Amino acid sequence: MKKSILMGVLAVFLIGVFGVEAQGGVFDFLFKKKANNGAVKIGFLLKTMQEERYQKDKRYFIEKIKALDPKVEVVFDSANNDEQAQMAKFENMLAKGVKVIVLQPVNTGTAGNMVKKAHEEGVKVVGYDSMLVNGPLDVHITQDSWAVGKLQGEAMVEWLKAKKGSVTGNVALIMGQPGDSNAAAMSSGALTIINENPGLKLVAKQSHEGWAPDKAMATAENVLAKYNNNVDAFICNNSGMARGVIAALKAQGLADASKVFVAGSDADLPNLRYVAQGVQAVEIFKAVKPLAETAAEVAYKLAMNPKGSVESTIKYDKKINNGYMDVPVIVTPVYRITKDNLDVVEKSGFHTHAEIFGK
Repeated sequence: MKKSILMGVLAVFLIGVFGVEAQGGVFDFLFKKKANNGAVKIGFLLKTMQEERYQKDKRYFIEKIKALDPKVEVVFDSANNDEQAQMAKFENMLAKGVKVIVLQPVNTGTAGNMVKKAHEEGVKVVGYDSMLVNGPLDVHITQDSWAVGKLQGEAMVEWLKAKKGSVTGNVALIMGQPGDSNAAAMSSGALTIINENPGLKLVAKQSHEGWAPDKAMATAENVLAKYNNNVDAFICNNSGMARGVIAALKAQGLADASKVFVAGSDADLPNLRYVAQGVQAVEIFKAVKPLAETAAEVAYKLAMNPKGSVESTIKYDKKINNGYMDVPVIVTPVYRITKDNLDVVEKSGFHTHAEIFGK
C-alpha cells in the first residue's frame, strides 16, 4: 500500500516537472507497461535445436505466419533442453508483449507454471509436440506419439517374422528425456506391441537425459556387452538416439538392418540415409510441416481474437485430459518409413531424393 502511494506521488511530481505530455512515458516506466511498437507478436519457444528437424519446425512456422500476415512479428527462441533457461526465455517473451506463445516444454511436468504466468498477463499458450501434464493449456498441436511407438513395434514384429519365422528375441527400448510426456507415450505404444508377444524379452528400458545420442550409445554398448551381442532390436524414441545405437552396433560389426533391427523417429537426414543404405530398418516420419503450419495458424487466430474462447476460434480433433484439464488437441499425421517408401518423405518436401541418396 505504502509503495503504491509513493509511486503515485512520484508520478505526479515527474509529470509536474516534465509536463502532461510525459504522462504516458512516466506511467509506462514506473509500472513496467510493456513496450509495443504496434505489431502483433507471437512467440515460438522450442525445447531445443539439437535435432536437425527443428530447423524446419522454425522455418515452416515463420513462413506460415508471414504468409498469413507479413506485419506479425515472430519472437523465436529455444532452450537447449534446459528447464530454467526455458523459463527465462518464456518470461522474456511475455516482457516483449507477445499475444500468444507456442511452447514445446523441456519439462512437461512443470511447464504448467509457465502457462499460469502467461494467463495472468492475458496471454494464451499453444502446446507444441510434447503435451505438458498436470497444468493448464489452451490448446495442443501434436502428432500421435503413442502411434509412433506402436508403428515402430509393429515394424519390429514384421522384421522378426521375416528373419526368424517367429516373433522371438531380445529387445531394448531406448527412451528419451525422463518424465517427458512424448517419450512416455512413444514408449507406451512400443510396449503395447512388446507385451502382446510373449516370445519377446525386454532386456533394456532406459531413459536418457536430454535425448542425448552419446548416452544412448553408452546404453547400447552396455546392453550388447551384457548379452554378448545377442540383441535383436532397438526401438528408439528419436533419430538422434537411434544414431547413438547404430554407432555402438558399428563397433561390433552389427550396423546392418539384416542383422539388428533399429527404429528411430523424427526422420533426420542421417537416419534416412541409414535406411536407404540398409543400416537402419525403420524411421518414423512425423510430418513437421503440417505440425508447424497448424501451430502457426492456431496461434495467429488466437492472437487476432484475444478475447474469444479457444473453442469458438479454432477447430480441434478431440480433447485429452492432461491430469489437470481436458485440453483441445489437433493431431497431425505420422508415417512408417522403410527402404521401400522413402518417396513419402521426398514428396512431402522434407528432404529431397538427392539429399537422401546423394545423387
